[in-house]
Amino acid sequence: MNVPVLTFFNNKGGVVKTSLVYHLSWMFADLGMRVVAVDLDPQANLSSAFLTEDDFESLFEHDEAAPPGTIHEALRPLIEGYGDVQLPALYHASQPRHTLQPDLPMGNGAGETLWLIPGDLLLSTFEDHLSETWPKCSNGDIRAFRVTSAFWRVMQMTAAKVSADIILVDVGPNLGAINRATLIASDHVVIPLAPDLFSLQGLRNLGPRLRSWRQDWQEKLLKYPGDDLSLPPAHTKPAGYIVQQHAVRLDRPVKAYARWMDRIPNEYRQSVLASASEPSVRVANDPHCLATLKNYRSLMPLAQEARKPMFHLKAGDGAMGSHATAALDVYKDYRQLAMRIASRCNIPLPADSMDLLATA
Repeated sequence: MNVPVLTFFNNKGGVVKTSLVYHLSWMFADLGMRVVAVDLDPQANLSSAFLTEDDFESLFEHDEAAPPGTIHEALRPLIEGYGDVQLPALYHASQPRHTLQPDLPMGNGAGETLWLIPGDLLLSTFEDHLSETWPKCSNGDIRAFRVTSAFWRVMQMTAAKVSADIILVDVGPNLGAINRATLIASDHVVIPLAPDLFSLQGLRNLGPRLRSWRQDWQEKLLKYPGDDLSLPPAHTKPAGYIVQQHAVRLDRPVKAYARWMDRIPNEYRQSVLASASEPSVRVANDPHCLATLKNYRSLMPLAQEARKPMFHLKAGDGAMGSHATAALDVYKDYRQLAMRIASRCNIPLPADSMDLLATA
């Protein structure tokens, strides 16, 4: 049985996509799930969030006897033509958990439930291979199918190794071949947004491309001549969108963003779902809106310094007074978001987590 893959994607940058994947990876682990976080952005920002500079640097120290240290290294035999994808080394999130609310489940320790497949700057060199092989799938070229499905197979191999329940993927803000291969390997796509013109334009670019890629892959699967290769099914579905609120600024009042917020629901319907607009719908009552997250800008430097998610900050990390209260608020926000995503994507949460959450 394949492990569900959730990719967080918008071809507009600056929508805290990487931060969402990082924090939701921790939150799903806190809820008792076994999580694999995958960094498919060649800039490797998600990996930098999880790993110290020394740990990240050590991934690139070449050792023939060791498992591949990054996603690119796992693909190298396929890229260079002497083999197929390999199982990458498994990197545990090393930061121990910090209970914020004793009556809520916190899991059994990060090293047991949260793993990372690190990114690699060299991943950008795989783009040409993916671009070259995509049309060849239509001709039944077996190697083309191996290359196109490489991300999905590495992710599923890793998930099987650690008995994962869910895979969360971070990608770069573009519509290139790497993201195409990632999205056809995804079961669900979550779209982070900001209330601005550029996010709306991002939806207009993204929606038609998602449908086109899915249809193309469905047609290409019919051309595969063998039955020995496990390939991603062509059923990628939009799971919904998340709006990151702007911080309030004296020179730009909140009402300046209201008109963009009001336009998001119908732009999502028209561009991503290819459905009719509903004039009365707003973000607050839109079932496709997974969350509207506050801007917790003051907590982020503390979290980066402590190398942990914002909702795990403690007094020893500098989270005192209003910062401690804000950390609890972030925990509630992300817990609710994780549960909403799980429900929307039909991914069951552990029964003991649901029992405790129901009484919280």
